[in-house]
Amino acid sequence: MDRKIKLLWDFRGPDAKETAKHHTIHLKEFAVLEKLNFHEIAIKENNPMLVSAFIIVDEKDMKTYRDALKPHRGEIA
Repeated sequence: MDRKIKLLWDFRGPDAKETAKHHTIHLKEFAVLEKLNFHEIAIKENNPMLVSAFIIVDEKDMKTYRDALKPHRGEIA
């Protein structure tokens, strides 16, 4: 069974939620353009001043996403 990796981008400040939502649009565009698989693209509101955009991908695709999109961090999903 392949592991799934969650790649995250953190946004801070009063506009964090809107910025994170906008970032998910670009994550979807990239995946479609590059014909890459993904499991989920969404945001996670840690608090009103810290919101993360994330994409969950198969471990085998992680390096492609990581190298092209430069996430702030990653974790096993």
